[in-house]
Amino acid sequence: MPEPTDPRVDAPAGRTAAFFDVDNTVVRGASAFHLAVGLYRRGFFRPWDLVRFAGHQLRYRVLGENRRQIDKLRGEALAIIRGHSVAEVTAIAEDVYDEVLHLRLYPGTRALIDAHVAAGDEVWFVTASPMEIAGLLARRLGTTGALGTVAEQVDGYYTGRLVGDMLHGEAKARAVRELAARTGLDLARCSAYGDSTNDLPLLSAVGNPCAINPDRRLRRQARRLGWPVRDFRARTTGRGARAATTAGAVWAAAVTARAARRSLTRHARG
Repeated sequence: MPEPTDPRVDAPAGRTAAFFDVDNTVVRGASAFHLAVGLYRRGFFRPWDLVRFAGHQLRYRVLGENRRQIDKLRGEALAIIRGHSVAEVTAIAEDVYDEVLHLRLYPGTRALIDAHVAAGDEVWFVTASPMEIAGLLARRLGTTGALGTVAEQVDGYYTGRLVGDMLHGEAKARAVRELAARTGLDLARCSAYGDSTNDLPLLSAVGNPCAINPDRRLRRQARRLGWPVRDFRARTTGRGARAATTAGAVWAAAVTARAARRSLTRHARG
């Protein structure tokens, strides 16, 4: 199972966390595609490969996640980085964040992340995307850590194989449960956010699930189960950006209020 960044062992029980899927929840589209563009610009693969990745990205934006598509992309990505150094790919990922990725963050989701941090919750990214991306987002956005898909490395170089399996579907829920057991998180008081039915196991693992930018199937499921739904997919320039940020801020205020109530309840019981 992929290891989290900066795990806290032997922590006191009862702590709370918010778990965020990444693609189409925090970042518009597939975050790994933007890393692929950065690798292409540095000569990692051919122009035709980039065209195929762009096609996958378009289908992902329009149709949502598809396990067969994800498995195919995984194999291609592992083949591309095989033999390259971890330091080289990590540096490229940092450049990609500075050049592109930070512009594709949903303002509403970013406001929600910040609200959880301000409320004293741990915030973890849980994603099938590579740990190089997941860990980078955690560092740049000031969150607790990340759980992501881990590419095997030996002596600082990628082997072209995975450590375990992709962190996808039920694997996300297993990783979160293992983290909770190891660090004392109370999942009944935790929150989770995702955009597709592939996130249902993650959302079902916590007491406060929320669908963000959901595909049609997750939207139907969320309504059936009575889960809140938030959509931040407004245009991210001008009026749309303000609307998305406002929507996120309103939902973030609710998160902060809930945290305050929890704190008051604990003090009253004490």
